[in-house]
Amino acid sequence: MQALGRHLLLELFDCDAEALNSLDTVKASMVEAAKRAQATIVDVVFHEFNPFGISGVVVIAESHLAIHTWPEYRYAAGDVLQPQVAADYLVEQLGAARASVVELQRGIFVNHPRKLLHKPAGTPVATTPS
Repeated sequence: MQALGRHLLLELFDCDAEALNSLDTVKASMVEAAKRAQATIVDVVFHEFNPFGISGVVVIAESHLAIHTWPEYRYAAGDVLQPQVAADYLVEQLGAARASVVELQRGIFVNHPRKLLHKPAGTPVATTPS
């Protein structure tokens, strides 16, 4: 079997509720996590809910980083493109006392006749003139 990439599902428990409810903190942490993962950031979109909670995504050339926060439960969940570095950074920044990570392989091809090639994290995106 060959896979085009890895996908980590991250659950954070007993987090700092203030951090989870701060749009600035969550957004900055997610962008920095993408940078530490050496990903190529394409777009950043976040939404702050009333009375609390944040959902957001950092779109990267390699995939995406997404997060959903529930400050009232001191819980956050999301997925990160690749390295453990990004997950570890988010655990630290959001003050999680416990974390759970599930790793999934994406784009699995069974008995594929050729080696699958894909763009490694941090590789610049090729653009064509419009």
